[in-house]
Amino acid sequence: MSQISLTRGAAPRPTDRAQIIVIGNEKGGAGKSTLAIHIATALLHAGARLAVIDLDLRQQSVGHFFASRRTWSQANGVEVPMPWAMPLADDAAQLAKASAEDQAVAFETAFATVAAEAQFVLIDTPGSDTGLSRLAHGKADLIITPMNDSFVDFDMLGQVDPVTLELVRPSTYSEVVWEARKQKMLSERRSVDWVVLRNRLATSEARNRKRLEERIDVLAKRVGFRVGPGMRDRVIFRELFPFGLTVADLSSTVRPVPVSLTHVAARQELRAVMQSAGLGDLIEPRSIGGAEGAAPKSAGIKASARVYRPVAASPQR
Repeated sequence: MSQISLTRGAAPRPTDRAQIIVIGNEKGGAGKSTLAIHIATALLHAGARLAVIDLDLRQQSVGHFFASRRTWSQANGVEVPMPWAMPLADDAAQLAKASAEDQAVAFETAFATVAAEAQFVLIDTPGSDTGLSRLAHGKADLIITPMNDSFVDFDMLGQVDPVTLELVRPSTYSEVVWEARKQKMLSERRSVDWVVLRNRLATSEARNRKRLEERIDVLAKRVGFRVGPGMRDRVIFRELFPFGLTVADLSSTVRPVPVSLTHVAARQELRAVMQSAGLGDLIEPRSIGGAEGAAPKSAGIKASARVYRPVAASPQR
């Protein structure tokens, strides 16, 4: 696999086209859907025109989340911002049994519909290598990969020597992302930004975490991704999911569970995720809930903010 260098930290460029965010990792249990719904609700509270496509045709966690969100808000007489949730079919489970060609047609149709109207299109991918997942990666402007702080998850990104633990080579998912970035550059002359977010595990041992951090840094320089903090495995995330809510929604009128200091910490964690993904400057400081759980003072993308746009990548010599 050739190396790709990515210019980092540059200001986003203004654009009228929809920005495509793909949440991807071919390993299950990495927290893709949890990350997807939190990024989605943060963007919604910022007033973004957001479309969501759930490509996990069997589980449909993101689709179920937003269906529950609508039901809960109507039952409780409160308003919460909703995305344009675009199913690929009326019966996703049936589509999962269809041919790869039929699935591709369904995706392209849904994508074309929402990309023409939305400001952001967020695509949640399944925890496996599928044709739909590769199609989505080919559309991406920004790929966000959550991973748990363990060598079990790192194995999907890079292989290490079992004796020295030194990085040997990029692994399967890194190859998929590299191919998507290469094709994007060749066909559209645009690069794909890639951010790996490290979910912090309470059981992660310090020495092992340090070893992992070193290998991640080496791989990041080799294949060109940025690294940022992910999200902890918090009880509040699981408590709010059945209602179709996240910590970004909590306010004086939206409070299905008692608010505590841990919820404030969870909101701060979400802000850090948005900053790491390059999306933090697009939203008002209080868009993701107030320190006391108050509703946002104003909903909307900042008038002076520029819409996210990755900087062009160039092959390393």
